[in-house]
Amino acid sequence: MPIEWNEDLKVGVEEIDEQHRELFRRVNDLAEAMWDGKGKEESGKVMDFLGDYVVTHFATEERHMSSQGYPDYAAHKRLHDRFVEDFYTLRSQFDSGEVTSSMVIRILDETCEWLKSHIKGTDKKLGSFLNR
Repeated sequence: MPIEWNEDLKVGVEEIDEQHRELFRRVNDLAEAMWDGKGKEESGKVMDFLGDYVVTHFATEERHMSSQGYPDYAAHKRLHDRFVEDFYTLRSQFDSGEVTSSMVIRILDETCEWLKSHIKGTDKKLGSFLNR
């Protein structure tokens, strides 16, 4: 279930692309830990990273959108806000000690699907705008 970085996911803004690649690496670290039977122990590290990521990465994109007058800023930001809300719901469950293998799998699946969809759609549009 690892997610592979490929050129189709490149948005053309190096700072954003590098942050996306790092997220792929971290999600793959979680998948590897699960396959090695260490999913629960390693999931905390990935959850910490994801918490930082949602703040840092989304702020980076929003800074680019704001400074360049991106016309779809509000809609794009709403998607970010929704992801943050969903992430903190998962994080709350994680922090409460209810960590199970199925929860780790759910975190991985949801993050992978959201990330691929968001990059291929919303972030690609942003990249095209920023590269004009």
